[in-house]
Parts: sequence; C-alpha cells; structure tokens
Amino acid sequence: MNTASTVAAPVRAPLSSRALAWKITLVAIPLLTAGGLFFLRLAEVARLGQHSLGELGRVPDFQLTDQNGQPFGSAQLAGKIWIADFIYTTCPGPCPIISSRMSETQKPLRDTGVELVSFTVDPAHDTPAVLHDYAAKLTARPGRWEFLTGDKGVIYRLSTAGFKLAAGNADDGQPVHSTRIVLVDRHGEIRGYYDATEADAITRLLADITHLRRE
Repeated sequence: MNTASTVAAPVRAPLSSRALAWKITLVAIPLLTAGGLFFLRLAEVARLGQHSLGELGRVPDFQLTDQNGQPFGSAQLAGKIWIADFIYTTCPGPCPIISSRMSETQKPLRDTGVELVSFTVDPAHDTPAVLHDYAAKLTARPGRWEFLTGDKGVIYRLSTAGFKLAAGNADDGQPVHSTRIVLVDRHGEIRGYYDATEADAITRLLADITHLRRE
C-alpha cells in the first residue's frame, strides 16, 4: 500500500518591526530630501529676490512661427515677463541641458503668467512639426512655452543684435549658440542672463522673476 506524502510550502515569516521600519525609512528619505530641497530653493529665491536688476538692452520686435504653425512674436509677449533660450532639436551638446533647465521652471512659474520662449538656431530642420514633437517630449505647457522657427537670418540677428548672444556655425556646419537663458521684463527689456550649465542658474532666475513681479 502506497502512502502519499505531502510537502508543506514554506511560510514566509512576517517582517520584523526593525525590518519594516528600515523599509519605510528607505522610502521616506528620498521624499523628505526632495521636499527639503524644494523648500531650500524657495528660501533662497526669497533671499535673492531682494536685490535690484539693471536694464541690459531692449529686445527688438520680431515675428516668427510657433510649434503649431501660427505666427508668434513681440505682440503676443507685450506686457508679459518672459524667459528665452536658443536651442536646436538635434543638438548633441548642451541643448538637452538647457531645455531641461527651462522645463524646471514650469512648476514654480505655473501660476505667474511668465512665458517661456525657445528659439531654434536650426530652422531648416526644426519645422513647426519637429518643434511640436520636441515640446511634447519636454511636457511643455500649451500656451506657456513656445518654440519658434523661421528665417535663419532673422533668428541669428535676433540672437546676436537683440539678445547679445553668440550665434553662428562651426566648421562642420553645426550651429553654435549660447547656453544662457535670458530674462525679459514686461517692457521688452533684458534684465538678466543665466548660464543653464551652472547649478544655481534656475534658483537665481526664479529669484529675479520674483523681483520683477513686484516692480
């Protein structure tokens, strides 16, 4: 007579209170760190926002084409504080950093009315459709972050003569442009430059925007 034998499945022991506390700590530390850094940035923005800003030149009137194929320019920015940068979508160098830093400003500026404007320095490739896809990858807020293309000569003159930023082409034909983000006030006056590759660039930018909003 054969007798069937059964093997009991191992039972997982419940987590000890110490192990449970350790797991909770591992989850909590990143959240607390992120929250702490956020409030530290707010405090630093408030502190830096007390200094005065000079006027560094006026942005000339312009009209280009946005990522939706619509005309966009000075008329749409009149009376608004805005920040600008120059990038191109196939950039192998600093453009992803610049665009990422611009994207960082969206959350703290969401209720301020401040607009973001990115100018492509490679308009032959960066059509409205290409810029539309680029904006989507950055989760750019519609109506608050515009990506502009148009005549290359107009864009390059706007960069060099208007914003006082370098623009040109390298020996290999690749566009050359500045890594600086520019702050423009409600009257079209440039009020600050911020190198997107510097760690504190966005903190200083947000502080200066706080100052301009009080003017």
